[in-house]
Amino acid sequence: MSATITTTTDSVASATDVLQAIPLEGRPFGARIILPTYTQDPADLNDADFQRLYNAVHQYLVVVIPDQADLKPSSQYQLTKRFDPTCEGKYGHSKEFRHEKSVLRRDGHSTPSQPQVQILGQGRHDGHEGVPDLLLRHPTHMSFHHDPLSEEDMASGYTRFYRWHIDSALYGLAPPVATTLLGINCPVDNNQKIRYEDTGEEITTAKAATAFASGAIAFDNLSDDEKEFALNTTVVYAPHPYIFISPAKATSDGLTMVSEGKELSLDELPEWEEDKIKRLPLVWTNPVTGKHHMQVHGCCIWKLETPNGTLELEEARSTVHRLMRPNISPNRIYCHDWNNGDLVIFFNRGVWHSVTGQFEEGGHRLMHQCNIASGVDPVCQK
Repeated sequence: MSATITTTTDSVASATDVLQAIPLEGRPFGARIILPTYTQDPADLNDADFQRLYNAVHQYLVVVIPDQADLKPSSQYQLTKRFDPTCEGKYGHSKEFRHEKSVLRRDGHSTPSQPQVQILGQGRHDGHEGVPDLLLRHPTHMSFHHDPLSEEDMASGYTRFYRWHIDSALYGLAPPVATTLLGINCPVDNNQKIRYEDTGEEITTAKAATAFASGAIAFDNLSDDEKEFALNTTVVYAPHPYIFISPAKATSDGLTMVSEGKELSLDELPEWEEDKIKRLPLVWTNPVTGKHHMQVHGCCIWKLETPNGTLELEEARSTVHRLMRPNISPNRIYCHDWNNGDLVIFFNRGVWHSVTGQFEEGGHRLMHQCNIASGVDPVCQK
């Protein structure tokens, strides 16, 4: 798909008759979207303006549409689905999202009226979207990382990147093209700090910001030899990967898992089929810009099929960690500080993202998320 993207570099833009994309100042990527005057529901964009939005998402990777707190789940679903004509409407993680052993099982609740839209957040929200007894839990590194922060560090305002990932089941279903994430009620009562334990660098963001890293920046920063390696490498994901890794714990940067042999054996997994195992290129080509994006879910990786042979689990993890780590450095990421009503749309086939933060007892947050499995896998066009 191709079309002209209407952009402006002004920090403030007035409403116009066509959709505008305003690049975020001082950020490595990202844009703010100004909707055209004829609608405040992005699901109702005409074909030309949706084309502008589609291209903006692929060019800027993460876009923000403000003042969408009242967006209906049906509109969010229709908007998300519109980004991929091949999708059949299945939620990106399918039913495995709720499996009792999945590391994702506690991360949300389906909206009854639109099951592809997940309710995320923290605290009790009884009756929201007709769900009685709705208790939400914001995922934190404390239950997922091998060596979590101390109580003293957390009391001093420190947190971590929880898990850098791509939204995808990575088994049976193709990765979604786009994810929409709606901040309905996102109170921010203080900031948080993230310390890079290997360099000592620190960043400060709003509490529970969502962090994004660009797969295009990651690829561009590889050496020539690394680019050749990446372009010719296939990532093999474990069957039922979120169940496979459930007994294991993650590295302190959230990029991959610590290899201690704790993963479930294949015999311990739910029934699986060989032809549903996902074998995806390490590099995915952006269909709008033509850029290469290094796209890998480091926590769910099983093997790497490289030009020099197959790397098994531990070596595969260490290899992708080495390639990924420079690209979550402070100057290469965008951390979105949430305002009530922010609708964030990101190119799921072009970025990695991570939850951050933790909430105190009694904290509240309410969000809606939607991504839909594609009908086709991403490709690398060399």
